[in-house]
Amino acid sequence: MAHLINIPTFSDDRGNLTVLDEVIPFDIKRLFYIYGVDSSARGGHRHHKTVQAAICIKGSCTIVNNDGTKTESFEMDCPHKCLILETQDWHVMKNFSPDAILLVLASTSFDATDYIFDPYPNS
Repeated sequence: MAHLINIPTFSDDRGNLTVLDEVIPFDIKRLFYIYGVDSSARGGHRHHKTVQAAICIKGSCTIVNNDGTKTESFEMDCPHKCLILETQDWHVMKNFSPDAILLVLASTSFDATDYIFDPYPNS
């Protein structure tokens, strides 16, 4: 089931430092970021093997998740908030602010056969 974790952030007069060390619950094999999104939705899938961690490092977006039993909506609006998406989590990213940058860390390298595009019947 998708869940939020807080990433340790250290702040002082010079600014903020957010540290990912030992916070992400998997070894990172791939990372990518999504930005410049118009009114389109992104995602619309789940995975056979891949676990992901999504962090909106600038701006905001909404991630709607369905794990097969319930649907939840997560507002990603600060860079120390991280959403862990498990393999069963069919998710859609939407409502990107014009300045949004969504960083995604993945537990596997890209594999087109890992994607499941069909939503759960109760979606």
